[in-house]
Amino acid sequence: MKILVTPTSFKPDGDSPAWKALGTFAEELVLNRTGRPLAGEELVDRLAGCDGVVAGLDEYTDAVIRACGGRLKVISRYGVGTDRIDLAAAKEHGVVVCVTPGANSQAVADLAFGLMLAIARRLPLLDRTTKAGEWVRSVGGELYGKTIGIVGLGAVGKNVAARARGFSMKILAYDPYLDASYAAANGIEPAAFDGLVRASDFISLHLPLTPETWHIMSRDAMRAAKPGAVIINTARGGLVDEAAAYELLVSGHLGGLGLDAYETEPPGHSPLFALDNVVLTPHTGAHTAEATANMAIGAVRNLIDVLSGRPCPNIVRGI
Repeated sequence: MKILVTPTSFKPDGDSPAWKALGTFAEELVLNRTGRPLAGEELVDRLAGCDGVVAGLDEYTDAVIRACGGRLKVISRYGVGTDRIDLAAAKEHGVVVCVTPGANSQAVADLAFGLMLAIARRLPLLDRTTKAGEWVRSVGGELYGKTIGIVGLGAVGKNVAARARGFSMKILAYDPYLDASYAAANGIEPAAFDGLVRASDFISLHLPLTPETWHIMSRDAMRAAKPGAVIINTARGGLVDEAAAYELLVSGHLGGLGLDAYETEPPGHSPLFALDNVVLTPHTGAHTAEATANMAIGAVRNLIDVLSGRPCPNIVRGI
């Protein structure tokens, strides 16, 4: 078996159970040594002759999948997002797509709360000015007792809710497939999206990126938000209209914005960079030692199961 491995945080490690399993299974490994997700032609070159790929945030377009000539059997995502995989093309060419649900949910939930706290207490500004020799007196806000609106109550959203309970927050949740029994058992109030946006002090996004969720935080949605609301996106970049968010931050309607995912990655130069009530991180939600280990072993097991003809519980269905 010949396997391509592309995730930037899945680095070769002889002591890693994932790398040991992969090295035992595959006769040849092709590694991504660029330090970034791969573009189309780069993928095509490296996928030549490959039976499977442990996939990072590369773009698996129809052209890339078609260029594999039917040899590629599985794209095993190191994570859960499939918005960068042409699922219709994968189905057409018989390529199985797998994900690692829940593997990074604790890490992403931690970052979501870290961004909320950083914005509420203006931590980046205070860190920067203190290191510059200033002694700034800044009045921040508290999370305690506030209302959090969780948009997407999957594995990450549920872990965000668990953290919110520790801050005695009122928890609202919108999810088209909301688990009502779970919500009732965990003090979570189901809400329509519009009602959640209007009522929440903090809005945390945990949805996949689909045509239906693209710019779910539109200019109109953000205008309808509670004055001073803080929006957090640790999911997928296209969920937030960044240009509209900038306008509403400058006007003072929004109280803050925390982004770990962007419409274009890397984001290049954005006017958001100039705002003190914006905290930005480089799509790092899953980058903890624990999460990367979980994603690595999960993605490798999925790949080996598919290529060995064994049942795999994490295949993306309905494509």
